[in-house]
Amino acid sequence: MHIAVNGWFVGRPAAGSGQYIHHLLEHLPRQAAGVRLSVLLPGPAQPVAWPWPGTTPQPLALPPLPAALRKLWWEQVAVPRAARRLAADLLWVPYWAAPLWQPCPVCVTVHDLIPLLLPAYRGGVQHRLYTALVGRAARRAAAVLTVSQASKCDIVRHLAIPPGRVHVVYHGPNQEGHAAPDGAHLAAVRAKYALPPRFFLYLGGFDVRKNLAGTIQAYRRYLERGGDPAVKLVLGGKLPERDSAFAPDPRRLAAAQGLGDQVLCCGWVEEADKPALYALATAFVFPSLYEGFGMMVLEAMAAGTPVITSASPASA
Repeated sequence: MHIAVNGWFVGRPAAGSGQYIHHLLEHLPRQAAGVRLSVLLPGPAQPVAWPWPGTTPQPLALPPLPAALRKLWWEQVAVPRAARRLAADLLWVPYWAAPLWQPCPVCVTVHDLIPLLLPAYRGGVQHRLYTALVGRAARRAAAVLTVSQASKCDIVRHLAIPPGRVHVVYHGPNQEGHAAPDGAHLAAVRAKYALPPRFFLYLGGFDVRKNLAGTIQAYRRYLERGGDPAVKLVLGGKLPERDSAFAPDPRRLAAAQGLGDQVLCCGWVEEADKPALYALATAFVFPSLYEGFGMMVLEAMAAGTPVITSASPASA
């Protein structure tokens, strides 16, 4: 069997879809003996170093278009054309962007329906048209993969796809198989990120559904009700480039609550440092309002760290 893979997010580990495709390309060749995997890549150049033995990179040239149109051309024209040219038996799109024209059976991974269900994420007319397009294309797919029962329920309900065509394949923790951090590694990570002796940890994005405002307010109430002020609140992740209603700057939120000295931002956390960061935390705090899966909850639990989370879909 020959599977063509849409590799748009290859080389983009900061994106959740990038993490997803990277880990699957590492493991799939060992799990699917006899299956050929051709990974379609935007750009005419062959990668200098290809890290996934058992898969074959297939670079594709794209026309010089504006960024949004370039991505749309890739998904709707370049990828299905390449699948037909390669005589692929199946096209797998590992994020919500199946092509409307499907020259062979298509499997698409829909992690969540955030752009469809959450008003703050719907964007303008162009973004909404794109969401409508990929929703219609997903309905035509032979199979839809998703990452939680909560997401499956949303897909069945809001995309009107029969339940039998939607298959839940759960994530594993990104650090699976890594050795537990030893004392030296813990000390190095504590120093690298200037971590206090004791702290509650949040790790993730800073967009509005992550509920950082609620996290900071809850931490203030913890202190007001006699909580130990020596236990700081550490926020890990890339800070928003600008303060906005969609992605509020947590430093402003903390200052507004009078917590400027108690809330610390440690910045972007390297993947290799995450197990130690979780292990050092007193508890992991993740009160997200909506998640397709909630990977960080699983990672913190794998590190043996208590988790405080919400009852929202998939993060509970």
